[in-house]
Amino acid sequence: MEIPKDAGQVDAAWLTQALGVHHPGVRVAAVELLDRHEVTNSHARFRVRYDEPAGAPETLFCKLLPGEPGRREAIAATGMGLREALFYQQLAPALEMRVPRVHVALCDPDDGAFVLLMEDLTTTGCTVSDGTQGVPVDSAARALEDIAELHVRFEDPTRRRQLADWVSEPGPSSDYGADRLRYGLDHHRDRLSDAFAELAELYIARRDALHALWHPGPQTVIHGDLHIGNLFQDGPRTGFLDWGIITVSTPLRDLSYFLTMAMSIDDRRANERALIEHYLDVRRALGGAPFTFDEAWRNHRIQAAYNVPASCQVVTFPADASERRKRFADAFLARAQASLEDLEVRAVIREVGGF
Repeated sequence: MEIPKDAGQVDAAWLTQALGVHHPGVRVAAVELLDRHEVTNSHARFRVRYDEPAGAPETLFCKLLPGEPGRREAIAATGMGLREALFYQQLAPALEMRVPRVHVALCDPDDGAFVLLMEDLTTTGCTVSDGTQGVPVDSAARALEDIAELHVRFEDPTRRRQLADWVSEPGPSSDYGADRLRYGLDHHRDRLSDAFAELAELYIARRDALHALWHPGPQTVIHGDLHIGNLFQDGPRTGFLDWGIITVSTPLRDLSYFLTMAMSIDDRRANERALIEHYLDVRRALGGAPFTFDEAWRNHRIQAAYNVPASCQVVTFPADASERRKRFADAFLARAQASLEDLEVRAVIREVGGF
C-alpha cells in the first residue's frame, strides 16, 4: 500500500484497505482528523465512522514522518520509524509485555517512510506521565519481568538472525550529543550539578571510550530508551512505547535506564537493589545468561553515565519550550543528576575504564 506523507491523506478508502489486514470486512464511512502536531515525528488522532467496524476502534492514534521537507528526510535517515514499524509487525505479537495495540503498521525500507495506526491510549483508560510521576514500585517489578522476557528471548544469536535480523548494534557515536552538551555547559552551567558537568566534559572528550564501556557482555534485543516518557500505565501494569531506538546491546542498559529514568528518585533509591535482584531472578528462571549481583550493580553504575548524553536536548533549555515540555525536562534532568551522584558514576568509570 502507498504510505501517506501527511495525516490529511488518510481518507475512508485508504483506511478501509489498511485496516482490512487486521479487521477483515471493515468498511470505513468517514475519517475525522481530531488533532495533529509535530514532535520528532508527526502525530495525529482520528475519529472514524464505519459502515462495518469489524472490531476496529472509533479513535486511532497515528504516527508518521514529519511533513516538512528536509526534516522529513533527516528523520527518515535515522531509521527510527522503520524500526518501530518492524517491531510492531514482527516482534510485538510474540511478546508478553503490554504495548499499544497496532491496527496498521506499514513501512518502506527504501526511503524510511512509515505509518502506524494504533490504540488511542487516551480512550482506553491508560495514562502517560508528565514526567513528574514515576513508575510505581510494584509496577516496576512487573515491568522488569516483561523486560527480562524480551531480553532472554533474543539472547541466542541464531534466533536473533532468524527473527530480528533488522535489529542492529549501535552505530558509531555522532557529534549531536556532544555539541548540545557543550552548549549547555557554556550557556547554562549554573543549572547543572558538578557531577553532571564533569561527566559531560568527559563525554565530550572521550565519548568513544564511554560507548565501549556501555555495550559489553551478552548481547540481546533491547528497547534502548526506557525513560518515563516512553512508558504508560494501564492500571497497575506498565506499557512500553516508542521502539524507534530498539537495538542489540547489553540487557543491563535497559535495566539501568529504566531504574534511573522511569522511577521517581526516592523510589529508585529505596528499591533499586531489590529490583535488580528481582530482574536477575527472573532472568535465571527464564534460562538467561547469568549475571551476579555485583556485576549487575557495577554495570548499573556505569550505565548511569549514559543519562548525561541522554539529557543533551534538555540542557539546551530552549526558550520556546512549552510549559508541559519544561516540566518534563526538569523532571528528566533531576533524575539524571541524582543518579550520577547517588551511584558515584565518575568514580566507577575511573576504576573500570581507567580514565
